[in-house]
Formats: sequence, C-alpha cells, structure tokens
Amino acid sequence: MAPVVPEAISPADVEHNTEVRSGLHANPGPRRVKIIRPPSFSPAVLVSGLSELFWYRDLLYTLTIHRIKVRYKQSALGVAWAFIQPLSLMLVYTVVFSLFTRIPSGGIAYPLFVLSGILPWTFFQTALASAAQGLVSHQQMITKVYFPREIIPLTYVIAALFDLLIASMILSAMMAWYHVPLTREAFYLVPILVIEFFFTCALALLFSAVQVRFRDIGIAMPLLLQLWMFASPVVYGFAQVPVRFRALYVLNPMAGIVEDFRRVLIQGIGIDNWMLSVSALATAIILPAAYLFFKQREATVADII
Repeated sequence: MAPVVPEAISPADVEHNTEVRSGLHANPGPRRVKIIRPPSFSPAVLVSGLSELFWYRDLLYTLTIHRIKVRYKQSALGVAWAFIQPLSLMLVYTVVFSLFTRIPSGGIAYPLFVLSGILPWTFFQTALASAAQGLVSHQQMITKVYFPREIIPLTYVIAALFDLLIASMILSAMMAWYHVPLTREAFYLVPILVIEFFFTCALALLFSAVQVRFRDIGIAMPLLLQLWMFASPVVYGFAQVPVRFRALYVLNPMAGIVEDFRRVLIQGIGIDNWMLSVSALATAIILPAAYLFFKQREATVADII
C-alpha cells in the first residue's frame, strides 16, 4: 500500500485559514479616510461643517467638561474664583466711579448697577481671551489626530458660560439685598444671552484662526478687550453717551447686549429694540462669515502651528 503523502499547503491557504480562525475573514468594510482640503467659500461648507460637528458632539462635551475641571484643578478656592473676579471688579469700579467720580446709575445702587454690566462683559472677555489661544495651545493634539478644529475654541466659550451662570448667584443675592425684584422683563435674558453666546463664538473662531498665523493677536488681545470694555456700557449707562455719538455707539454689538442685560434684569424695563436688533444683525452676519473663514484656515492649521 502506497504511503499517503500530505498535500502541499500554499502560503495563501495558510493566510486564509488564519483569517478564518481569527474571525478576520469577514469584510469589515472600507476604512473611513478624511482628506483635509481647503474648502470653497460657499454656504455648502456651513452645512457640511455643522453636520460634522454634530457627529463629534461627544468630543465637544468631553473637552468642555475637561476645560471646566482643569480651570479649577489644584486650586485652593476652586469654583469660588468665578465669584472673586466679578466681585473684585465691582468693588474697584464702585470705589472709583461712585466715590471719586460720580456716575449716574438711574436711581439704582451703583454696586448693583456695575455688577449687572460686569457679568455679561466678563463672560465675553474670558471666553474670547482664552479661545484666541486655543488652537496654539493644543498643538500636539492638532498635529496628531483629526477632529473639527472649531471644537477647541467653542469649548472655551461654553466653559466661560458656565462661569457666568455661577457668578449670577452673586447678582441674585445683591438684588435681594437691595430689594430689587425680578419682573417679567427678565425673560428677555434668554434671547440676550443667546445673541451674546453666538457673537462670542463668532469672534472666538475668527481670532483663534488668525492667531495660528499671526501671534500678535494673543499679545494685543488684553489691550483690545480693555479698550472695548470702555466702549461698552459696563461701568456707565447708555444714557451717559452723548446724543451725537449714539448712532455710531450702537454699532458695537456688545453695547446692546450689556445695556439690555441691565435694563431687563435690574431696571425692570423692556429691551431697547434698536440696540438689540443691531447686535442680533451683526451676529447673524459675522457668525457664518467667521465660520467659513475658520474652515478655510482649518486645512493648513496643522502645517503652520
């Protein structure tokens, strides 16, 4: 009887059997590949960009929570810093503009008057100053993995909004101390804060993209915000602005936001429709333009940064 000679096994058969045993024989489908190209400056970029941002919403949430935790990590006072900053500014401005130089406050206690302007301004200032440095400070993350880059500046804006909500507890306590009641006009706070949030997002996207190429933005930002604050009704009211300058003054979107924040919450009167409409219109124009500009610069961020 002739001996049984085993059949020769080719390398292809070995590879096939190995894939079957390891469960890799099933085709998992094509691997998703992201090719970053400079997008065209068209409305279609808004739709595709927002759609992609929606799919990365978990990353946006995770980085925002991380941003809030890191801000107060290893800090002896922790979240109390969200109270200390507006309180300190309120005390300084009260001493300067109430004792040394008298500024009319419309019959409202000046500490409460100025605090109602400091809160919306501090949110804007903190968010913009930190978001402008966002892409530069995340160099290693940007150069190693892809994700929608706008997530980084947006997390700073949302984290600053968290600080605003915490600091609002001080304003509530002072309103109770000075016996200033809430009126139904306070419901206008919702559209006011929505406009401010999206206006801040627009500038955060714009400045963070420019900062990648021109680092002068980070150096000039404190000066810009300081000048911008005195061009907004934070420590004074809109009524103190000379009449001949008011048409130009209201072109500042933060003027309508800060003034109407104080009007509806502290003074208990309705919004200034003209000022808030200018702020809303400016936001509606700047936000899509800034987002399109950011998406154009996104393709070269990893190379330049």
